[in-house]
Amino acid sequence: MNKETILTAKDLCKTFSNESVQQHVLKNLNLSIYKGDFTVVMGNSGSGKSTLLYALSGMDRPSLGTITYYVEGCTGNKKDKADGIEISKYSNDKLARFRRNHAGFVFQQNYLNDSLSALDNVMISGLLKNKDRRALASKAKELLNRVEIGEGDYKKFPTQLSGGQQQRVAVVRGVINDPEVLFADEPTGALNSQNTINVLDILSDLNAKGQSIVMVTHTVKAAERGNRIIYLADGVISDECDLGPYMGDYKDDKNPDQDKAIERHKKLKDFLQEMGW
Repeated sequence: MNKETILTAKDLCKTFSNESVQQHVLKNLNLSIYKGDFTVVMGNSGSGKSTLLYALSGMDRPSLGTITYYVEGCTGNKKDKADGIEISKYSNDKLARFRRNHAGFVFQQNYLNDSLSALDNVMISGLLKNKDRRALASKAKELLNRVEIGEGDYKKFPTQLSGGQQQRVAVVRGVINDPEVLFADEPTGALNSQNTINVLDILSDLNAKGQSIVMVTHTVKAAERGNRIIYLADGVISDECDLGPYMGDYKDDKNPDQDKAIERHKKLKDFLQEMGW
């Protein structure tokens, strides 16, 4: 089955310079991201995972190469979806507008505004795109309820919420504007085991409803949620693995798909071992 391409990176290079030393983090990298996929980027420390994520999302500019999105542009131009929008040529202001309209973000640190309530943290992000405050509030509450942030927590400040609750609010903030792609950089890296599962369940649920996700992680537990694993080494893609859809926890004896989940887990472990992970 042919998948719809949502963005491509072509001959992507990223070099950081420090006095007389140059560090080539991404090296002529080529990659396509497909609509509806849960793409996971893995690799050892320093392989370029986060650098790739920031370049793809428009949060950082590549040193060389192009990043092209196949979406309706900032003005709603349908021709942009067919021909592609090369965001690597955008001005800073235009790039910021593009990110606001087409990309969502979840980070290891939630970066919530401590002076705003949980609801307002979500709302302020949405108001940058949607001026209908009443409709936006209704949507924000619906999404917060979906991740078990109920009415009693709407007005709480981030410091009054648990770490897991804060990250769930951050996920809602990331999807409030219906982004074509949700980018997640180690979204469970600062969470305990149970909160990790809770956030991963939310991401899996979003993906099952059609949300395209690109996530950087260093754990097998998180990587298993993806259907496509990209492995980076020294700034290039070593290989990739097609896992197919998530089949639930392979350790859960009550999982009706446990046998398939076990097989899928083994496939991922074998792939990572082959990559030298």
